[in-house]
Amino acid sequence: MKNLSVTTFIHILFLFALSILVTTYLLFLSWDKDRQKIEQYKRYQLISLTFLSNLQLKNSNKESMDKLYKELNVEDIEGKSLNRVKKEIENVGKTIFTGGSSIGRVKVFRVDKKEYIYVQRMGNSILLLDNKENNYYFEMAIALGIFLILLLLLIYFAVLKKLYPLKILHKQIQNFAKGDIHTRISYVYDDEIGKIAKSFNDAIVHINDLSRSKNLFMRNLMHELKTPITKGRIIVEMIDDDSTKKVLIRAFERMNELISELAEIERVTTQSFKPNFEHQMLSEIIFKSKNLLMSDSASIEVDIKDIALITDKKLMIIVIKNLIDNGIKYGKSKSVIVSNSNNIIKITSKGDKLEHPLTYYTEPFSQAEKRSSGFGLGLYIVDGILEKLGYKLDYEHKDGDNIFMLMPNPLKIQL
Repeated sequence: MKNLSVTTFIHILFLFALSILVTTYLLFLSWDKDRQKIEQYKRYQLISLTFLSNLQLKNSNKESMDKLYKELNVEDIEGKSLNRVKKEIENVGKTIFTGGSSIGRVKVFRVDKKEYIYVQRMGNSILLLDNKENNYYFEMAIALGIFLILLLLLIYFAVLKKLYPLKILHKQIQNFAKGDIHTRISYVYDDEIGKIAKSFNDAIVHINDLSRSKNLFMRNLMHELKTPITKGRIIVEMIDDDSTKKVLIRAFERMNELISELAEIERVTTQSFKPNFEHQMLSEIIFKSKNLLMSDSASIEVDIKDIALITDKKLMIIVIKNLIDNGIKYGKSKSVIVSNSNNIIKITSKGDKLEHPLTYYTEPFSQAEKRSSGFGLGLYIVDGILEKLGYKLDYEHKDGDNIFMLMPNPLKIQL
């Protein structure tokens, strides 16, 4: 029950209520039908006993008989009508009651919704028409049952209509989660759903404001840093001392790397960012990654079976470049092996097992205690890009090797 949606729960609840109502209604109709039959039989028994016990059935005076007819609400069939009714009874009549005793017998026939009572005693007989007015309890019960069922259905649809805005609200929130930052949530009524919608809308506006502020800050920061770094780099070229010059050039290069990595973080982590998926050969991606590193080719060994990937070429190049760079920087042999197996891309380097779980290193600015270089953004960028590309980063340590693996997850690729 905990995992049932509100709509499903309401469906089940109203279906259960409707089942109970219909079952109760059918039982009531069955009981009412039996009750009417019992009352009807009791009436026929009363009429039969009354006429059979009349000691002077045909010789009673007219006044007493008329009074008896009136009290029992019956009518004596006489004359020409008697023969006609008898023929109708013989042809289409249906016997609905039969009774009697030692003094006589009674039969009740139904013809075209009319009921006739035939009383016979000691060779004498009388045919009576039952003039009792029909009660409409059964019809009223049917009408009431239909009304209650329709009322329950009306309440059911009213509740569904009241909850329908939740579906719209859910869809709008999903659109925002997928990167549609222009989504706005609105609801015209000031009920609980309206208050939730308003709170979500206020949250979306606030998040957009924070995102704009962050983007503005990052752009201003990078812009302001680029200018002094460029000027400093030019001035460094004028220094004659090679050792000092080399240290300063490396410092400015690291600053540029930091700015570039921050820019990449801003671009990839944007909600509206969508990778450009296309077919690319793995060998070409690795070749471009090596070119970006500008490292000694001897430090990178490529042992792959060339395959086609459905990915964003630029982003995958950055991922593999960062993993190769980490392997070279922090590996004991200062070299890496790039290989693949069953669509899994592996970057292997010699080194001690990571001291922390992989998730620790995929957080921004996280560094191992003994690192002497880097800003701790490499794996953070890798993890963020892989999530957009439908991959996940995995790690294992085997036979003195640190192995980082890119595991494809086709269900997450947003083509």
